[in-house]
Amino acid sequence: MGSYSSAAARIPDSDDIRRETGFSQASLLRLYHRFRSLDRNKKGYLSRADLQQIGALAVNPLGDRIIDSFFPDGSLQVDFPGFVRVLAHFRPVNEEDTRTRDPKEPEPLNSRMNKLRFAFQLYDQDRDGKISQQEMLQVLRLMVGVQVTEEQLESIADRTVQEADEDGDGAVSFLEFTKSLEKMNIEQKMSIRILK
Repeated sequence: MGSYSSAAARIPDSDDIRRETGFSQASLLRLYHRFRSLDRNKKGYLSRADLQQIGALAVNPLGDRIIDSFFPDGSLQVDFPGFVRVLAHFRPVNEEDTRTRDPKEPEPLNSRMNKLRFAFQLYDQDRDGKISQQEMLQVLRLMVGVQVTEEQLESIADRTVQEADEDGDGAVSFLEFTKSLEKMNIEQKMSIRILK
């Protein structure tokens, strides 16, 4: 037990990070070890190339976009707190999270709304607050590859945007995005069990 807490003490700002992300001390320690193993040159931060070592991201059709989320505002590196903040979006939601939450506190990073915001930004590449038909088409191309013709993809993208677009502006706003996914269990679909 002593070595566990002494190892956790080496994590910079661990109490603040745990409060912000909701990760247990044990999970935070596992993530810290993973961060350090990805940081092969012991720089204290990760680059895109470091994150591309993660096998699950390498085979994920949205892997590059997920990696982009670690580098907001064009940054070229992510430190441990930034790494954990992004991963916190994938932490499973449990009943304790919703029962004990103080309404004055910020919404947890793994809340339904924050998971939806994270998913939305994977589509909204130009950061204009809307998913255009072209952005939808780009994601569909990544997801299905060559299994569907370009004409079929365009038809699917058009139909998807039209179904979600309530105000008729030809794009999907965040509010329209959340409404279109209200029946989907996003809390489970955007969770990685090991991130508790």
